[in-house]
Amino acid sequence: MKVSLAVRRGYFWPRTLFALLFCWGAIAAASARAHEVTPAIADFTVADGRITLELRLNAEAFVAGINLDGLADTNQTAQAADYDELRALGPAELEPMVRLFAEDWLEAFSVQAPDPVSLSLSRITIPETGDASLPRASVLEFSGEVPPGARSLRIAWPAGSGGVVLRQNGVAEPYTGYLQGGETSPPIPLGGGAAKTPVEAFMEYIPVGFSHILPKGLDHILFVLGLFFLSPRVKPLLLQVSVFTVAHTITLALGALGLVSVSAAIVEPLIALSIVFVAVENIFARKLHSWRTFVIFGFGLLHGLGFASVLGAFGLPQNQFLPALIGFNVGVELGQLAVIAAAYLGVRLWFGRHPKYRGRVAIPASVTIAMIGSYWFVERVFL
Repeated sequence: MKVSLAVRRGYFWPRTLFALLFCWGAIAAASARAHEVTPAIADFTVADGRITLELRLNAEAFVAGINLDGLADTNQTAQAADYDELRALGPAELEPMVRLFAEDWLEAFSVQAPDPVSLSLSRITIPETGDASLPRASVLEFSGEVPPGARSLRIAWPAGSGGVVLRQNGVAEPYTGYLQGGETSPPIPLGGGAAKTPVEAFMEYIPVGFSHILPKGLDHILFVLGLFFLSPRVKPLLLQVSVFTVAHTITLALGALGLVSVSAAIVEPLIALSIVFVAVENIFARKLHSWRTFVIFGFGLLHGLGFASVLGAFGLPQNQFLPALIGFNVGVELGQLAVIAAAYLGVRLWFGRHPKYRGRVAIPASVTIAMIGSYWFVERVFL
């Protein structure tokens, strides 16, 4: 009884602290435009003693001198303003800057076969300026002579360059791998045969899926929190999360297989609306209605299309497509469970049984989530 009374008397300050922290994070997120950091894609082919490497990357981030290692959003850096200015430049204005960057960057990027391979920049392709809030994928092509008699090569990805998906082309059982800044690939046989085993592909794509939720998937995090704040009881939460998981798994698989493709210009605003819906319903509903379950299933299909777009950027190894796909989905689920676990330990474990939990925690949090989702919808449609 004393513990209960103490909790009741001391309930105001942790509730206020929670609300302030939540709103602070929400305002910081909402004020940032969608400058999500995406991995580079490096496709290489070795033929007739010559290597050709086509690198697709966010050139503006590199030119601005941003350290991309472990970064989720370019607005989190001191070079954010420079990056935004570069994103507004046309291809003709940006190309000389990209060329200067590439010449310096080649000193850190290396290909060993086993002796160093001297690479030169042979082509730059920069798309026209589009939505300045989204990354623009430029293509740089490098080429060089492979030492005679070389049977394998290793590629060192420079520190500060973020992640890269490394893909071998033109051989049977090609190598596909993911490197972080500062890492070096294992020896890659020039004749092929370095394809990953099912277990290796599965394990490699788990962190890819997890990182798309934590820390990069703020919209998915808020949707899961919207499910969390409906009711302090565990059963409604588990039912909602299960339905959401089944739905996004379906469209994730269909999208990864190329059977379903919907423009991000349609999917992203609808995802923002899904956040608004679940948050607003939390304000007016006190229990899980059957029709909300069907609506969540529909929203799960939308979020699955968003996950599929991430896999489209990473690519999946053709010979281990299914294990990699399952690994990515497992990573997504682990990320969602981590969000729920953190919310439970930080909020519901302490205050879930309090009679004023709904009015002082769940509803204020849901209002904040709805405001962020509304802002994102307006931003993604009109700004």
